[in-house]
Amino acid sequence: MAPTGSSKHRPGFHAMTLAIGFVVGGFMTAFARMWLPGGAVKEFLTTGFTPSVGPLTINLIIVTIGLGPIALDVSLLSLVGVLVAYLIARSLF
Repeated sequence: MAPTGSSKHRPGFHAMTLAIGFVVGGFMTAFARMWLPGGAVKEFLTTGFTPSVGPLTINLIIVTIGLGPIALDVSLLSLVGVLVAYLIARSLF
């Protein structure tokens, strides 16, 4: 019997859906920050939590690699983007 629900997809599918959702949500957040008039609605939709990691330095004797800082801006609109991407992916596949 075939699995039902979201378990029938591989983890790569879920990771890709999550990444596409955050990109779409990021565009929606940037659009809202640019075009919405100042006020409570704009603050509510575009205020985000930004966790960051870094900078990370790796010294390999011959080469030193510096990475970071890496940050992810999570706002309400980015979460809406993830939800929309999930719903579209679920309906297509």
